[in-house]
Amino acid sequence: MKDIVWSKTLSIGVEEVDEDHRKLVDIFNTLNHAVKDRETPEYLAAVLDELINCTVWHFSHEERLMLKYQYKDMEAHKAEHRELIDTAKELQRELLQGGGEMTERHIEILERWLTEHILTTDMRLGAFLANVM
Repeated sequence: MKDIVWSKTLSIGVEEVDEDHRKLVDIFNTLNHAVKDRETPEYLAAVLDELINCTVWHFSHEERLMLKYQYKDMEAHKAEHRELIDTAKELQRELLQGGGEMTERHIEILERWLTEHILTTDMRLGAFLANVM
């Protein structure tokens, strides 16, 4: 798996949200390298935990902005956030119960999970926020 490279393509045009996204990309890339380098299961679990915790915080940040600016699609966006966190936590459970082996399949799921959300749902939110902030 290749690293996710931050570019304007991933920018939603709202700097404070883009900063969060850059941090998530950095943590994802750390996890990706850890899998490639065959780090210990404990280290992989710690990095995945950091990614999940940072994502939960980031989603709270987005949801605060949605509330403040009365984003009409907030409930659907929040539901997607819950689904994404559930997916990541399921991967975490698999990792912990499966003897700590994280595979490229797990990395591919997380990569899609992160980039697809930014490129679709968050882009719509960014367009909205850019007009009201």
